[in-house]
Amino acid sequence: MRMLIVEDDPKILAFLARGFQENGFAVDQTVNGEEALCLATATEYDAAIVDLMLPELDGLSLIERLRAEKISFPIIVLSAKRALEDRVLCLQRGADDYVGKPFAFSELLARVQAVMRRARGMSEPSQLEAADVVLDKMTREVTRGGRRIDLQPREFALLEHLMRNVGKTLSKTYLLERLWDYSFDPQTNVVDVLVCRLRNKIDKDFPGKLIHTMRGVGYVLRQS
Repeated sequence: MRMLIVEDDPKILAFLARGFQENGFAVDQTVNGEEALCLATATEYDAAIVDLMLPELDGLSLIERLRAEKISFPIIVLSAKRALEDRVLCLQRGADDYVGKPFAFSELLARVQAVMRRARGMSEPSQLEAADVVLDKMTREVTRGGRRIDLQPREFALLEHLMRNVGKTLSKTYLLERLWDYSFDPQTNVVDVLVCRLRNKIDKDFPGKLIHTMRGVGYVLRQS
């Protein structure tokens, strides 16, 4: 999952980025609306957090520009403005939800997850299954053959991508873009290291190996 955070308060920005990263998101962040517009038109995001009081391009204008460009990922406004008319205006102009400051991160995370579920369609199952692996997106639990497997947030996110694309090879570039920050060094071997960690938990103690390397291309999860 990839998140865009647009917030001009450095402390809040750092707090949000850390919180979403710890919950399995790759996070791009910026302090002004113009840069956010550039990022959003060049990158596929799953959701965005947008403050209203931003330099160069304010949050409401940013939302209007994004919707005018037919960019439809969910947007949650995070603002110190708490008046009813402010909330209504943002929702009318294209925001999907509105959270006032001060805020509890747990509530913000829950709201992000809710708007993402709505954006994907209410019929999307809460569980993914491949071979004898079951991944529950709501509880964030993973089992194989009925045995619970504890995964770190980024390991969980990698497995979710592989299970959403069973039989399809995902390139290292794709995984790097979806699981790490926008500015992450593309020459790094973090994808290989993460896949190795996931294999040690998903495949090592089981007879059937699910995660396969396609040399020079990427990785694929196969059910048999």
